[in-house]
Amino acid sequence: MKLNKKIILASGSPRRKQILQDAGFTFEVAIKPTDETFDSTMKPELVPEYLSKKKVEQFAEYDENHLIIGSDTVVIVDNQILNKPQDRAEAISMLKQLSGKSHAVVTGVCVKDGDQISSFSDTTIVHFTKLSNAEIDYYIDNYTPFDKAGAYGVQDFIGMVGIDRIEGSFYTVMGLPIHKLYQHLKSYIEY
Repeated sequence: MKLNKKIILASGSPRRKQILQDAGFTFEVAIKPTDETFDSTMKPELVPEYLSKKKVEQFAEYDENHLIIGSDTVVIVDNQILNKPQDRAEAISMLKQLSGKSHAVVTGVCVKDGDQISSFSDTTIVHFTKLSNAEIDYYIDNYTPFDKAGAYGVQDFIGMVGIDRIEGSFYTVMGLPIHKLYQHLKSYIEY
């Protein structure tokens, strides 16, 4: 598979990089500092698409021979966004808040093609079983919850033992709804 434009992934996420690689895309990673604040009155499900757009807007110097892809993921429980935890105590609090409940994971994607910017989002509902304190402690002590929205990775221990089902795309929870991104990029692909 070959694209008629060069892809720049505007994300430092190793999971997004892996998903894009596994789907057969060739790309470069470039990260630019981006203010990730948003209006607190914004509906939580709109935030990831808004932030992904802010990320690609940092790449104004790239011409129409490049596709800039930005993405952002949020975990929403009880109409509240759980971002990346700042410390162990916050990670524990987040996982306890998710324990035994369902929550939404929304990933927004923005694609910049020259001066044209388009965006979309995808939502997956994740159902957690009741997590014990020991499971939460083990996860935090042995994995890396601090770089993940909601303090967990679906592909990590806590996802493997704590998620009993999802409604939607596994890859949306990982951070990149590749099924939707592929459809968006199809017109650029040459086989």
